Amino acid sequence: LVLVVVLDTSCKRTWKDAMAIKSDVRHLVVLPYLTALGVYFSYSLLYLFGHIRDLYFHLRGKRKSPSGYAPITSDDEAFYTRNLYHRIQDCWNRPICSAPDAWFDVMGRTSFDNNKTMKLTGTYKNCLNLGSYNYLGFAASDPYCTPKVIETLEKYGWSTCSSRMDAGTTEIHTELEALVADYVGKEDAIVYGMGFATNSVTIPSLVGPGCLVLSDSLNHTSIVAGVRASGAKVKIFRHNDANYLEKILRDTISEGQPRTHRPWKKILIIVEGIYSMEGEVCALREIVEIKKKYKAYLYLDEAHSIGALGKTGRGACEYCGVDPRDVDIMMGTFTKSFGSCGGYIAGDKDLIQYLRCVAPGSLYATAMSPPAVKQVTSALQLILGADGSTRGISKIKQLHDNANWFREELKKLGLDVLGDEDSPVMPIMLYSPGKIGAFSRYCLERNVAVVVVGFPATPLLLSRSRVCISAAHSREDLEFALQVIEEAADACQLRYDSSIEKLHG
Repeated sequence: LVLVVVLDTSCKRTWKDAMAIKSDVRHLVVLPYLTALGVYFSYSLLYLFGHIRDLYFHLRGKRKSPSGYAPITSDDEAFYTRNLYHRIQDCWNRPICSAPDAWFDVMGRTSFDNNKTMKLTGTYKNCLNLGSYNYLGFAASDPYCTPKVIETLEKYGWSTCSSRMDAGTTEIHTELEALVADYVGKEDAIVYGMGFATNSVTIPSLVGPGCLVLSDSLNHTSIVAGVRASGAKVKIFRHNDANYLEKILRDTISEGQPRTHRPWKKILIIVEGIYSMEGEVCALREIVEIKKKYKAYLYLDEAHSIGALGKTGRGACEYCGVDPRDVDIMMGTFTKSFGSCGGYIAGDKDLIQYLRCVAPGSLYATAMSPPAVKQVTSALQLILGADGSTRGISKIKQLHDNANWFREELKKLGLDVLGDEDSPVMPIMLYSPGKIGAFSRYCLERNVAVVVVGFPATPLLLSRSRVCISAAHSREDLEFALQVIEEAADACQLRYDSSIEKLHG
């Protein structure tokens, strides 16, 4: 007996939003009926005992706001945090005390109040890093990049202490923008100091009331925040389903704006190159065809795909064989493949000049730190062969080889693994909430650091461990990880007799 579980279409990563998700019938996970029943039973027990604990503390008067004050958070809003998250809080926010290379040092912690607060023990453990977004291995010291970063630090200091529109623009900022634009195949680019804000402050500058946004159901929360702030009408389409996107687009164009039925001022389609929680690559070619057919604009978030996809790391366009000129707005971050911080928007010169004048990230936010700028510039130069070697391109090939080999080996172990070819992100399905903490702690005890994810960041039944592969990993590293994960799979009973099916509904 099996149960068909529908993947979350909600792009809203909060408790209340996750409670009101709609069904996505395109990507279905088929898992044993008893497994699904066990997951529901586990959450039911946690819910029941959570209310019993809350009632006990309420009767004893331990949760009272100061006299005359309303509670900052209601009991309902903090219920999940108190009764579920705190039980396995040690599996998240683990501090490290070294560079996030293939191996890093994880600091030891303990708790004396049932995981409500965590205290450092003063110890650390050297662990294999399967959690960081260090796709090309630039997060650690590099013989080409690091000396240039140190030189820039000595010349420009840590920060410009100003926004780009005031006194925060230096020659290395303009150099990076020109390099990014050339690398992704656009006329111009603007860089921001924060990857999340690249989406959240740019989208409201592009659309507003009277505009229509069509957003993939699994888009990142930074996109969701930007769309909400814009005031535009938003329609969610089933994840990576070009046919469903066209249906919604056709219907909304024919209906026009609510109440007035006037034509939309503009229509913006927003998708990601690689979806960070699934490791799946965007169906970009099909979406571009629809975008052209209906004269809509296309916004491509390449946070996880730039530097990681394509033979030369130019992202989803290169991987899918799409002309970058067919993508109107290209967004990416420097926090994954380039070992730095911040993000960029690339597009036509007029668009970028407009964003420089109106986007809050340009007007008000402190400019990207000069050493961080030089880290990205030198990493891009290395990929382009500016050092006279092929080391940069070799990193991309190594990443693809590592990712594809590791994904196939995980599948051979009988694990449910998501993700597409060449994608460095590969979720291992855990399903049960009890296995979230068990898997994470088991791996950490054996010197493997993994990231685990559960509800409400994922649908209720689809808890997972998200593995991120790096070009810095050697084959010996990955074989060691497989050995530990195989032992953890046996201990946590993760060898489900199920399969992942992609159905075109």
